[in-house]
Amino acid sequence: MDFLPIFLNIKAQSCLVVGGGKVAARKVLLLKQAHAQVTVVSPELCQEVARSVAAGEIEHIERPFEVADVQNQVLVIAATSDTALNERISALCQAQNTPVNVVDNQPLCSFIMPSIIDRSPVQIAISTGGASPVLARMLRTRLENLIPSSYGRLATLVDGFRSKVKEAFPNVEKRRAFWERTLEGSVAELVFAGRDGEARSALDQAVSQREQVSSDTGEVYLVGAGPGDPDLLSFRALRLMQQADVVVYDRLVAEPILELVRRDAERIYAGKERDNHSIPQEGINSLLARLAKEGKRVLRLKGGDPFIFGRGGEEIATLIDEGVTFQVVPGITAASGCATYAGIPLTHRDHTQACIFVTGNLKDGSVDLNWPMLSHANQTVVFYMGLHGVKIICEQLIAHGRDKTTPAALVQQGTTPDQRVFIGDLSNLSELVAKNNVKAPTLIIVGEVVQLHEKLSWFKPGDAVQAEAIHLLGGMDGRTLDSRS
Repeated sequence: MDFLPIFLNIKAQSCLVVGGGKVAARKVLLLKQAHAQVTVVSPELCQEVARSVAAGEIEHIERPFEVADVQNQVLVIAATSDTALNERISALCQAQNTPVNVVDNQPLCSFIMPSIIDRSPVQIAISTGGASPVLARMLRTRLENLIPSSYGRLATLVDGFRSKVKEAFPNVEKRRAFWERTLEGSVAELVFAGRDGEARSALDQAVSQREQVSSDTGEVYLVGAGPGDPDLLSFRALRLMQQADVVVYDRLVAEPILELVRRDAERIYAGKERDNHSIPQEGINSLLARLAKEGKRVLRLKGGDPFIFGRGGEEIATLIDEGVTFQVVPGITAASGCATYAGIPLTHRDHTQACIFVTGNLKDGSVDLNWPMLSHANQTVVFYMGLHGVKIICEQLIAHGRDKTTPAALVQQGTTPDQRVFIGDLSNLSELVAKNNVKAPTLIIVGEVVQLHEKLSWFKPGDAVQAEAIHLLGGMDGRTLDSRS
């Protein structure tokens, strides 16, 4: 071990930074976050450091470094571009046993600054001993994905109960077992879900009754899987996917996303296609409640966002009625994800003043919508589940005042390597569906913003599964343009 990892308390302690540039600014920020009394010695300051001085957060001595500056300092950081000066500061500090860090010069350091994951009071420091700061940052990024930000709140909650738990469990082994169960069980999940008050009550009750906090309490995780690209999942979604005992998933959940679920979790398919529901919605609602009551952690994985045409509201209403604990994790809805990957901004001030999300398939299977409202100009309308009724959608929009040349797009399997984009208008959109054998899941986008696709299209799937953009805009001289991008 080249360095002893320690955490130094510098609250209200005098710390010196020599140098006033951008590198110094990063070190000043860290010292401020640790609540140190920071003094910067430098003839000049960059804007970041100058703002801290102007705000009264740090002290500035406007002159070159002097030997006396290192006296009575808890630690010193040399962040100048003068190699000789940095060497001199290092020698002075080490001669009087003052911890010193010389930026980007590990041999001159008596301590080094790690890459930090801050979940205060939980802190994780990562160091390569100066060998590769970039590698340390990469490792930190990977760990950031695995450690919820709410771990800090969990640690704060636990800290408030340490004395009470020690009194309730004098035996060290029993006390350790209690904390292990607590930190892996329902109390922790309540904190992660933002329900700190309930977590405190549950922990207080467990300590008072000298009970183990069960990690086997059933719960439902209603998680939005997004439109298909696994990289669009949230950190919380990934964490819950890894700890579920059983997953109930929809047809729209992409296989690469399903592969991220815990390997030994039981899988139950609850997908719905037109006129073919593997499990009726009421059955899904009851299934989730029953599995949770059996003590299982149930992952309800839904394509897109659970609360945007995802029936998430119906499912949690049942869970509330049944007294089942649950969490809801939003996902990127198909309209946002697919439109973005197709290079179609749903809102653009030159083309639209509103954006409307519509389901093209009502509960009774009809396509009876508020057509006068949907047909207004200068707005973008996105139809979910509208492929079956695309002909009716186009006819009704035209009949209620929308110009038949209004640009329209079909985005099939958006955000995935199999994405296909077809660009047309209201007069030929249904023709595009038939001609190109367009299948669900496909999103329909209607509005002037669609014409921006040609310029803004940025997502390029691999050659084997290239996205198609077929422009059948017709018009000007009566010709039909057929091109691929």
